[in-house]
Amino acid sequence: MPAVLLAPESPPLVLEPSDQAPAKARCYLTERFHELGHDDDFVGRLVVTELVTNSYKHVGVGRIVVRVFPDGCKPLTVIEVEDEGTALPVVRDEDGDAESGRGLLLMTQMVHDWGVRRLGKDGKIVWARCAR
Repeated sequence: MPAVLLAPESPPLVLEPSDQAPAKARCYLTERFHELGHDDDFVGRLVVTELVTNSYKHVGVGRIVVRVFPDGCKPLTVIEVEDEGTALPVVRDEDGDAESGRGLLLMTQMVHDWGVRRLGKDGKIVWARCAR
């Protein structure tokens, strides 16, 4: 991700890892997208749901922090999900028989770009940039 980004304009959303976290994250994202002038929040809602669900299911402890803010270099919006896990997300190959595991693959096809920033032993931030 580019080194120059605008600082988030609103406080982040801090969540406990629970089955309610994705719904709360979607509400937060919808509010932020509206504030940032997005006409459509479909891709953003998909992204935040996938990333928060992965944090909840695969890390399951600590806090989940969601940030949504404009990119300082391009007309894109950044979605970040921070958790305390150190394992990196893996995009699986398409498997028509699988009952789960397609979320990241779908997300990668709908966003401008995405990636992970390690926070040392303290976790990671998974980010995605969406067109405004």
